[in-house]
Amino acid sequence: MKEIIFVIGGCRSGKSSHALTLAEEIPGNRKIFIATCVPYDDEMTARVRKHQQERSRTWKTLEIPIALGESIAKNSPKADVIVADCLTLWASNLVLENTPSEKIAEHLQTLTHALKAAQCPVILVSNEVGCGIVPENSLARTFRDIAGAINQTAAGCADRVIWMVAGIPVPIKAPKA
Repeated sequence: MKEIIFVIGGCRSGKSSHALTLAEEIPGNRKIFIATCVPYDDEMTARVRKHQQERSRTWKTLEIPIALGESIAKNSPKADVIVADCLTLWASNLVLENTPSEKIAEHLQTLTHALKAAQCPVILVSNEVGCGIVPENSLARTFRDIAGAINQTAAGCADRVIWMVAGIPVPIKAPKA
C-alpha cells in the first residue's frame, strides 16, 4: 500500500533511525535511499559514512542534492519504498545555490506532484526549525522560512506525520479512516 510518512523532529532526535525502521518493515528488497546531503567537510563526510553503514546492503543510495521531486517520481515505480533524508539539507542546498523563491516554489510543486503520484511508500525526514528563536541574520531567517514551507508542504502531503522526541516517535497525524 502506498503511504507517505513524514518524520520530523529536532537534531539528533532519532528521525533517521526511525525512518529506516519503518522502511525495513515494508516488504520487498527494492529499497531506495535518497540522500540530500552534500558533505562539505571531513566531519560531515564521516557522518554520511556512518549513516551508510547503518543501512543494510538491500538499499540503493542516490545522492540527490536538488532534484528531489524528480528523483521520487522517476524511482517510485521501481521501488518497494523510498526514504528521502533530509528535507532540511535539501532546503540548505537550495539556499546555498541562491535559488530564487519562484524556483523553490516550483521545486515544492514538483515534490508535491511526485508524492501524490508515487507508486510506493515514501518516507520523508526533516528537522523542525520553528521551535527556536528568530535567527539574527537574513540568511538564517531565509533558510528557516524555506525549511518551514517545505515542512508544511510535506506534512500536508503525508498520510502520517511522526514527531520524534528523544528517540520516541509521537504520532501527530494519522491516516484518515
